[in-house]
Amino acid sequence: MDADESISLLESIFKNPINIGLMMVCGYLLYKICKSNSTEDNFGPPPEPEMPKMKKRDMSIEELREYDGVAHDGRILIAVNGKVFDVTRGKKFYGPDGPYGVFAGRDASRGLAQFRLDKETIKDGYDDISDLNAMEMESVREWEMQFSEKYEFIGKLLKPGEEPTDYSDFSEAETDKEKSKDD
Repeated sequence: MDADESISLLESIFKNPINIGLMMVCGYLLYKICKSNSTEDNFGPPPEPEMPKMKKRDMSIEELREYDGVAHDGRILIAVNGKVFDVTRGKKFYGPDGPYGVFAGRDASRGLAQFRLDKETIKDGYDDISDLNAMEMESVREWEMQFSEKYEFIGKLLKPGEEPTDYSDFSEAETDKEKSKDD
């Protein structure tokens, strides 16, 4: 191809508005691909720094309520089947504006067992879930297992009058095991 043919080809490309539009789209897409591979890319707000681990401790329903994602430092705790979990990492789901925000700072067992997200399902006081049927109890156990695999266990949800466990008695081996699990 000689110089005259090249010029003729370029003239035919740039005279057609469709070709110009396609070249602009290709240029834009190439720019987006290159920019998405850069380390300076900032889509959305920066990720929130991870909160330090909470000390293990048992808590009453009243203490649990303080961890609703609004009070304190924004930490979110949820109880499932008598166990308290730190679900702060799942803030999009369990935070005040999340789809499961009704469970924040609460015992979510009954709501999860019955697949209900309304506030009437969640009791203000301690909820003895012994009235749930076998299928609902199985569902609660499955939810508990999922939470224990995904979120940090904090302690037990105390029944009225129940004494808390002293977690300072953990042996060094158990503490080291917990640390190595997190690394």
